[in-house]
Amino acid sequence: MIQNGQILAVFNSAHRVMKAENILKKCGLAILLIPAPRAISTDCGLAIRYDIELNDKVIQALTSENLLPVSIYRKDSNSHYEPIWNDSDLK
Repeated sequence: MIQNGQILAVFNSAHRVMKAENILKKCGLAILLIPAPRAISTDCGLAIRYDIELNDKVIQALTSENLLPVSIYRKDSNSHYEPIWNDSDLK
């Protein structure tokens, strides 16, 4: 279950999301690989869930491995998924 305020990182392939999961767990970050909610479009059907307080650490760890997600969403109090970052922000 995804709580309000939690973050979902979405990747473009199952291979990349599983690699990201491995990297983040090795860093000791409390993340969980979950099926992506239907409201979020994802090519692989999976997402990484974590608390918003970890967002900077997650981004830093994934950046160092050149493995940034395609997009990142935050679940708001109305149970909507608000995009807070996507890879086009880098262009």
